Amino acid sequence: MPSVPANVLRHRPLPSRVDRSWALCTARAEAAAAFESLDAVFQIRGETITRCPISELVRAEIGGERYYVKRYRGRGKGMRAWLGRSRARAEWENLHRFRRWGIDTASLVGHGQRGRGRHYRGALITAELPGTRDLESLYHEADPRLRDRAWVEGVSRQLARATRILHGHRFAHNDLKWRNVLVDEEARVHLIDCPAGRFWFGPFLRYRIVKDLACLDKVARRCLSRTQRLRFYLHYVGRSRLTPADRRTLRRVVSFFRDRDE
Repeated sequence: MPSVPANVLRHRPLPSRVDRSWALCTARAEAAAAFESLDAVFQIRGETITRCPISELVRAEIGGERYYVKRYRGRGKGMRAWLGRSRARAEWENLHRFRRWGIDTASLVGHGQRGRGRHYRGALITAELPGTRDLESLYHEADPRLRDRAWVEGVSRQLARATRILHGHRFAHNDLKWRNVLVDEEARVHLIDCPAGRFWFGPFLRYRIVKDLACLDKVARRCLSRTQRLRFYLHYVGRSRLTPADRRTLRRVVSFFRDRDE
């Protein structure tokens, strides 16, 4: 697996003076005032993008800038509701990791949590990445860029590099689907939405690596050629030809979602 790039980005949160359970990572006056505390974040109104039993994602415009506000009313599902890291904390910590490792992602504006059980509240805010679209939307809209070989090759190389860096740190995204890969107008790739990502070891890591690759290939097989999919994998492993071990891995990748509902 590859080493960490030398020119990694640093991103240190600045603690808010208003709320000790809340940290701000922005110097913009309008945003700092609107996001001054965890309670203030839960009062913000905007366009609801997604909603589930424990969280909601809202897009809000403040001072001419757009932000994505993810609010949690539960620590997680199952045992995570009481033990270990909350989903909110996992998500903001993973975004920090992406930046440290040199992977492009959304800028974290603020994050925090407090309480437990029915009294739990957690949130994180990211700045909008202007001009970006997720790959799954491009697929469903039959975007002509997916038929541009040069564009696909450039995106494939970047996505392979980001995936290689994650796995090189023994880290699996665990939801590495096309909807969580954004591409901007200059064809730069950004990874987002990673509350389930974590470190793994041994056979557990190998299984999660295959799952990440299978998640990416699930849509790729519908709109990209076999050659383009193979090139992505070769970029990922950093080789020009497949080894016997690569062939075994690819067989596991292409069969991962067979007879599954995911």
